[in-house]
Amino acid sequence: MPRLAAASLAGTAIEFYDFFVYGTAAALVLGPLFFPAFSPFAGTLAAFGTFGAGFVARPLGSVLFGHLGDRRGRRPVLVASLLLTGASTVAVGCLPTYGTIGVAAPLLLLVLRFLQGLGLGGEWGGAVLLTAEHAPAARRALWSSFPQVGPAFGFLLANGMMLALSAALPDAEFARWGWRVPFWAAGALALAGLWLRSSLAESPRFLEIDDHARVPFVEVVRHHGRLVLLTAGALAIGYAVFYTVTTWSLAYATERLGVSRTVMLTCVMAAVVVKGALTPLVAVLGDRYGRRPLCLTGCAACVLWMLPMVSLLATGRPLLMFVGILGALLAFVTMFAVVAAYLPELYEPRVRCTGAAVGYNLGGVLGGALTPIVATALAEQGGRVPWAVGAYLTGIALVSLVCFALLPETRPAPVASVEPAVG
Repeated sequence: MPRLAAASLAGTAIEFYDFFVYGTAAALVLGPLFFPAFSPFAGTLAAFGTFGAGFVARPLGSVLFGHLGDRRGRRPVLVASLLLTGASTVAVGCLPTYGTIGVAAPLLLLVLRFLQGLGLGGEWGGAVLLTAEHAPAARRALWSSFPQVGPAFGFLLANGMMLALSAALPDAEFARWGWRVPFWAAGALALAGLWLRSSLAESPRFLEIDDHARVPFVEVVRHHGRLVLLTAGALAIGYAVFYTVTTWSLAYATERLGVSRTVMLTCVMAAVVVKGALTPLVAVLGDRYGRRPLCLTGCAACVLWMLPMVSLLATGRPLLMFVGILGALLAFVTMFAVVAAYLPELYEPRVRCTGAAVGYNLGGVLGGALTPIVATALAEQGGRVPWAVGAYLTGIALVSLVCFALLPETRPAPVASVEPAVG
C-alpha cells in the first residue's frame, strides 16, 4: 500500500501540475499575450474563459476514460490520461502568441486547454480507484487520501516555478519566454510519471468482476443519475473555494490591490502546504467517524467563512490574506480528504470508474469552471471589498450542504472482535 499510494500521489501531482500551471498563467500573463485587443479586465476574463474550457472537458474525459476503466481496467487509464495531459501542456508552452499568428493563437490555446481537461477527467478516477480498491476497508479513507494530496504537490510545483521565474526575470522577459518554462517541464514530469506507474498491479476488485457493463455511462445515467447529480452538487463548493483562492485571488490581488505576484503566490502556496499536510490526518477521522459527517462539517464551514475570507483578502495585507485563504482551504480539506473513499463506495464496482469520475468532474464544471469568471466580474462591479464574491460562494456552499445532507453514509461497518469462550 505505501508504494501504491506513493505512485498514485506522484501521478496526480504531475497531472494537476499541468492543470494548475495553466490557471496561474491565466491569472498572471495569458490575457495580454493572447487577448491583447481587450482591456486588462476583459483580457483576464477571456483568459479565465479558456481556463474554464478545461473544466467543461473533464466530465467528457471521465466518460471516455471511465469506459476504459470499467471495461479494460483502472491501470490503462493512468497511462493514457497522463500522456494526453502532458502532451497538451507542453504544446501550450510552444504556442505562438497573438502577436505572431493572430486570432489562431487564442483558438489553439482553447483547444489545448480542452485536451488538458480531457486527460485530467480520466486521471482522478483511475488513480483513486486503483488505490481505494487495493486498500483495506478499515483504512480506505486514509490510503485513498494520498491521491488527494497530489494536487497540493502539483500546485506547489507549478506555482513554485512561476514564483521563481517571476522573481528572477524582469517583467518583459517573463512575458516573452519565462512563463513557458513550467509548461515545457511538464514533458519531463510526464515521463517520470509513466515510469512510476509502469509496475503497478491492476485493481483486485476489478479482476473479480465477471459481468462488465457494456456501456458504463449509459448504465450510470439509467440507474445512478440522481446520485451523480447529488455528488456533483455536493462537490461544487470545494472546487469553487479552491479555484477562488488559487486562481481568482491572484488576479484580484495583483490587478486591483497592487499586491506583487511574489507576495500573493507565497501566501497561497503557504496555505496549500498546510492543506496538503493535513489531508491524511483528516482522512483518518473519516475512517473513524464516517465520510458524510466530515463533508457536512467542511461545507458548513464554507458557508460561515466566505464573507470573512473576502474581507481579509481585500485588506491587501499579506498576513491577513494568508489567514483568509488558509481558513477557506481548511474547510475545503475537511470535505475533500475523504471524497476519494466516499465516491467509489457510492457506486457498484462494474460502473465505479465512470460513476465516481463523472460525479467528481461534473462538480468541477459547476463549481470551478465559471467561478474565476463570475468572481472577476462581480469584483469589478463592487467596491474595494468584493462582498458579492463572498455572497456568491456562500450560495454555492448552501446548495452543496443540501446535496451532502441527501447522500448516504458509506463507511464500512467495523468488524466486531469476538472474545473466546471460557470454561
